[in-house]
Amino acid sequence: MQSTIHPTAIIGQSAVLGQGVTVGPYTVIEDDVEIGDGTMIWPHVHIASGARIGNACKIYSGAVLATEPQDLKFSGEKTYLYVGDRTVIRECVTLNRGTKASGKTVIGSDNLFMAYAHVGHDCVIGNHVVVANCVPFGGHCDVGDYVVVGGLAAVHQFVRIGRFSMIGGLSRVTLDVPPFVMASGNDTFRFEGLNAIGLKRRGFTSEQVTLIKDAYRILFQSGLLLANALEKVKSELSPEPEILEILDFFTSGIHGRKFIRPFNQH
Repeated sequence: MQSTIHPTAIIGQSAVLGQGVTVGPYTVIEDDVEIGDGTMIWPHVHIASGARIGNACKIYSGAVLATEPQDLKFSGEKTYLYVGDRTVIRECVTLNRGTKASGKTVIGSDNLFMAYAHVGHDCVIGNHVVVANCVPFGGHCDVGDYVVVGGLAAVHQFVRIGRFSMIGGLSRVTLDVPPFVMASGNDTFRFEGLNAIGLKRRGFTSEQVTLIKDAYRILFQSGLLLANALEKVKSELSPEPEILEILDFFTSGIHGRKFIRPFNQH
């Protein structure tokens, strides 16, 4: 299957395009770019050096990928942006490549980035993530699989968001969000309960949902210090994969990290 490249597009000599790639008018693809089979690129897209784009992606007009990170410490080092397969990048999305801190920004597969979203340097975004319009991620964010982020939410640099979590629109995401929960808020970013509907849609059983709910009841409603609450979860609940994932999320960042809390706790 041949690629289709509009005559007004500019393609760097060392760029590598897979089979069946479509490149629209006035798009610029620099040297040292790799684009997988079947990817469609609309008009007026800019893909800079260091981009590694997967198969069957869709990149819409005005998107800018793999340009230099917006970081004053960046000094021109060679870094990369990786985008997995079947990811949809809508109009005017910007994805920066990494800095020497990690060397790369990584976007997984089967994601949707709606118009004007931004992913900063050194972020790691998982698979099946939905990012609504005008959501910026600061540098070094870590986002798990199946996360949904509502429109106009802003995610502070170094924030972690666990798998299957949902962030409400207009939220000021300044605290780590553990897996399987809902969180929202601007003046006060807070835990809003379990993402129960989302979990059931993704095939979680009633027993799994109940077990996760029991864990967060201990963590957020027992009145215990976090370290003590984690020990209580560990000792009282069955060590199913979901419980181990929750424990790992908290214990891996317990020193110096700040996590969401319920509305009436600080």
